[in-house]
Amino acid sequence: MKRSRFSEEQIIAMLKEQEAGMPTAEVCRKHGVSTATFYKYKAKYGGLEVSDARRLRALEDENGKLKKLLAEAMLDNAILKDVAAKKLVAPGVKREAVAQACAMHGVSQRRACKALAVDRSSVRYLSVRPDDADARAAMKAVAVERRRFGYRRIHVMLERQGIVMNLKKLRRLYREERLQVRRRGGRKRALGTRRPMLVPDAPNVRWSLDFVSDALTDGRRFRVLAVVDDHTRECLALVADTSLSGLRVVRELDVVIALRGRPAMIVSDNGTEFTSMAILSWSQRTGIDWHYIAPGKPMQNGFIESFNGRFRDELLNETLFSSLDMARQEIRAWQHDYNNHRPHSGLGNIPPAEFVARKGMEIPAA
Repeated sequence: MKRSRFSEEQIIAMLKEQEAGMPTAEVCRKHGVSTATFYKYKAKYGGLEVSDARRLRALEDENGKLKKLLAEAMLDNAILKDVAAKKLVAPGVKREAVAQACAMHGVSQRRACKALAVDRSSVRYLSVRPDDADARAAMKAVAVERRRFGYRRIHVMLERQGIVMNLKKLRRLYREERLQVRRRGGRKRALGTRRPMLVPDAPNVRWSLDFVSDALTDGRRFRVLAVVDDHTRECLALVADTSLSGLRVVRELDVVIALRGRPAMIVSDNGTEFTSMAILSWSQRTGIDWHYIAPGKPMQNGFIESFNGRFRDELLNETLFSSLDMARQEIRAWQHDYNNHRPHSGLGNIPPAEFVARKGMEIPAA
């Protein structure tokens, strides 16, 4: 509202002159106002004293302030309702909320920050962090090649390429690129404490054996015999066939022993192939101690169970095999990669071949 050039005292004095008998036109000419303005003053201040006029002015000012506060409160309430679904925790979310309030309600950035209780410095902050395009590209390349690797193993693979990065930073980039590995299924975990499995202190002290099954694209089932050295974590053999009897297991073990040497002990479950007469007579003939885990206790053979999980997760669940020959080729390639390139967390994120080399023992080519 436009403020009058006359104060309340001057306006009331003007009205008093007219009431004292001075003609209205002469009063208007004396004070330089129009007749319409004079009668507007008379309608508003007629019959009032100076103190009454001042009190009226104070009430008008207070009423205007209350109206302004009410309008601001209603606007703040509307802004808060628009962003009620968002949790204003991260700085990026706060910036988005302030920008949305400015665009939808036409308020200033200062007003939006005040309504949302956001610090203006965080809204106006311009990041100077590099985009790490090269690191992101290398990380995505590793993730595409090894789809079941998490950020820890990707960190190891990038270090091998000469890309040194803090693990927490890599994890942030890993999340931003949405490369998280989705866990498949789930199983109940045993409660309570368990005795930890003792790790052999040298190669060929203990081998673990187990079978893994899968199917070809035409529906035919095949099995894979897995042999693992519990100390070096090497995959000594992966034999795929539609049928694997006890005699076949003995033959494959003889081949591995000819290349590698004899183990002191072999651990397996109580499957019919491992409890057959062929296995029992072979164990007696070679003098190798064969240990059977308790029925229904696969955790007693945890090294091979862990290997089976990685084998299934990274190869069997990721690949469709159209023939047995194709399955054997893919399995051989994966075994070579597992022994020579894939980082193993139980060995300090180095592959089994490097671990064996440090032990001073040669590993045969897979």
